[in-house]
Amino acid sequence: MKHNHIIAAIFLLISFSLSAQIIPQNESCTSIMVGKKASFDGSVITCHSCDSYYRSWLNMEPAADHPDTAMQAIYKGNMHTRSFKDQSTRTVAGYIPQVKHTYKYFNTAYPSMNEKQLAIGETTFSGPDTLVNKNAMFMIEELQKVALQRCDNARDAIRTIGEMIEKYGYADKGECLTIADKNEVWQMEILGEGPDKIGGVWAAQRIPDDHVGISANISRIGEVDFNNPDYFMASKNVKSVAKEFGLWDGKEPFKFWKAYGNTDKPFKIREYWVLSQLAPSLNLSMDMDELPFSVKPEKKVTIQQLSEFYRSTYEGTEYDMTKNQIYIKTVKTDSITTYDTIINPVANPWVMHYERSLINQIAPNTIDFQRTVSVSWCSYSHIMQLRDWLPDEIGAVSWFSFDNPGQSPRIPIYMGATKLPAGFDVCGYRVYDENAAIWNYRRANRLATVAWGLTKDVMNKNILEYEEKALFETPELEKKVEELLKNDKLKEAQTLLNNYSSDFAAATAQRWKEMEYRFWSRFGNGF
Repeated sequence: MKHNHIIAAIFLLISFSLSAQIIPQNESCTSIMVGKKASFDGSVITCHSCDSYYRSWLNMEPAADHPDTAMQAIYKGNMHTRSFKDQSTRTVAGYIPQVKHTYKYFNTAYPSMNEKQLAIGETTFSGPDTLVNKNAMFMIEELQKVALQRCDNARDAIRTIGEMIEKYGYADKGECLTIADKNEVWQMEILGEGPDKIGGVWAAQRIPDDHVGISANISRIGEVDFNNPDYFMASKNVKSVAKEFGLWDGKEPFKFWKAYGNTDKPFKIREYWVLSQLAPSLNLSMDMDELPFSVKPEKKVTIQQLSEFYRSTYEGTEYDMTKNQIYIKTVKTDSITTYDTIINPVANPWVMHYERSLINQIAPNTIDFQRTVSVSWCSYSHIMQLRDWLPDEIGAVSWFSFDNPGQSPRIPIYMGATKLPAGFDVCGYRVYDENAAIWNYRRANRLATVAWGLTKDVMNKNILEYEEKALFETPELEKKVEELLKNDKLKEAQTLLNNYSSDFAAATAQRWKEMEYRFWSRFGNGF
């Protein structure tokens, strides 16, 4: 028996070093959308967590003018580059005619926001493999880039993406884009048209202004009302492709998710969790066949609440993966011994494949895997806020976070900025690089995870402190920038925005370094 325990302990140690290498398939992003009448301050919001092994470097790509004869290269292989100049994984898929002027945009792995307050989130839902054409031109991230360079509103972005797909072809798997401007937000779902066809199939549905929606790796669009263009758009072939590939019989009511989604239901736990938290009186259930496409929240949605959603691990609920990882604590008082059952301090909500397998082999059914919103394999996440009452330079702000959103702070980055904080342009996702900003947070985050029950209070306190700091300071910052812009002092405004984000990032990096040292001191003799 003792021998078996030793073997189990060895495998447990091995699992800590290996577990982060396995990411659940089709569980790679979460995007929440908020209409302007559903948000606390009238913002339109779309979000994105890049939950996969993609690049963590980013930059602010400037606006540019181009000659009439210019052509734009479209690439494949952008997601694993090490820097902006790295060409080692990139290949040119083709060329399209360039436009005279392209807008400045926030160049994240999935390009995300431009100077005109257009923002795009992303999640993958894969869909049928039979629809993929790997030889077509466009991957999803290049469609996002082109839309951000050329469009200043969500509807034009959807139409532009549709035109590019029809003319040049779509090479990716099923993808969802959550496309927002300062007035409205849409959910657009895209697939190929088959392995030998240049084209694609897509549908888009608008989130009502007083509603909140979510996309989390599952097709969500249901019946498409072709007579209501204010809320629905779709490719001309949306029904014919489904019929051609045997995805729809042509008789029952056409539902996009049912034809193209490859799932029995248009939701899993993340959709249920967010929508049910926002509208508890609807009594939504995981047992339902469908959830509403979007819900009207019972309270206006704040940036703080969205940040909390992205930290979600379902703690204290039936879906909490730590609930069965218990520890019997002995308490002695006045010669009386009592026993208290608590969650084991080394239990954490981000256990991955090897660790779960080992624990469940030793004690069956201890961990029932749930895909939490917050995950350890996140590269970056951000909440993109768009505000029509402010100049574009400060109306569009990304509340940006590296690594696990349940453990890292959010740094406000404005589209009026011309440069990003130090280390943001260096990729550190797959390798350790002290120059990469992601490692300013990842070192403390990984240490904290090993004994989460002993570290989470400290980490959560610091996360909330910087969240409150930013929400307190940014209104005054925005007033100063707005005054500078009114007086035609654009460069001074840009410098102020650059410095604020840089100083804020540096302060959080220092605090996370202090936590790293604190955790090493605490665990110096072992975990």
